[in-house]
Amino acid sequence: MSVRPAHTLSVAPMMDWTDRHCRVFHRLLSRRTLLYTEMVTTGALLHGNAARHLDFSAAEHPLALQLGGSNAAALAEAARIGQDWGYDEINLNVGCPSDRVQNGSFGACLMATPEVVAEGVAAMRAAVGLPVTVKHRIGIDDQDSYEELHHFVSTVAAAGCQTFIVHARKAILKGLTPKQNREIPPLRYEVVRQLRHDFPGLSVVLNGGVKSLEEARAHLTWAGGVMIGREVYQRPYLLAGADSLIFGEDTLPPTRREVLEAYLPYVEGQLARDVYLSHLTRHILGLFSGQSGARHWKRTLSERSHLPGAGAKVILDAMAGIPEKVLDLRGEQGELLELTA
Repeated sequence: MSVRPAHTLSVAPMMDWTDRHCRVFHRLLSRRTLLYTEMVTTGALLHGNAARHLDFSAAEHPLALQLGGSNAAALAEAARIGQDWGYDEINLNVGCPSDRVQNGSFGACLMATPEVVAEGVAAMRAAVGLPVTVKHRIGIDDQDSYEELHHFVSTVAAAGCQTFIVHARKAILKGLTPKQNREIPPLRYEVVRQLRHDFPGLSVVLNGGVKSLEEARAHLTWAGGVMIGREVYQRPYLLAGADSLIFGEDTLPPTRREVLEAYLPYVEGQLARDVYLSHLTRHILGLFSGQSGARHWKRTLSERSHLPGAGAKVILDAMAGIPEKVLDLRGEQGELLELTA
């Protein structure tokens, strides 16, 4: 078995999506893929309910905490809290383009001030023994030349950051919504590839537009890693082949039945803690995407999970409408069997 670093494949931090229940589900699909929290602001940790934002299950490792902020002292303290909580990495968000984030002077707008990012990175590295990484865009607005991007990376790298996760689109901070910023600015993989060439001592991880493990493997011929976002959330079963196809383990992917049978005890445990079933099922709606029975699956979960007293039986009833051969398929069309044989 080849040993490859966790950054080889990761699931992007996504607000309102990659919460702790989502991450437990994703971990059942892949043991090796690096998972990230949703972005947590320094203010939420230092002045709010830290446990609500930070609690996670031990099974979620390897797990990175993504922070949002720009004040070096606050970032350092938040990183210390994250380390004490047991996270494996601290990541700084320098890519989110939302108005709320801009108003807080963090996220993608920080690309205009690489020295501020460098100060934050240096403070976090001094505070913790964990890897401190940065996730950013290739540019913002009219500040999108390669020279400016090169200056950003070199400045932050000088502060000790060794891993840069690069969304291969620029962010347009005025006039586009966050959703539009994930779709309208064109993907420019060649820019990320140039960074990889110019900074051979850094780990440059590609993010943006990757839709399959096959695409990820192709990018890994030059990138230090690949991060997949929305596609994993909408078609989570693609993660099932990651341990074998990406990390080189001599193992077959779990079937969807095996994943659900492993998830059900977690569901029961969370229901006993008064977590609503809908909070647990919304992350698994896409498990049968493209397969026979997918419509029944989504309809059953969507219509019944929010009802008073809804329990794990809703998931079992949804499974009952899936053909046995689909439940027991290894790989979306069985192709992973061939690739791992």
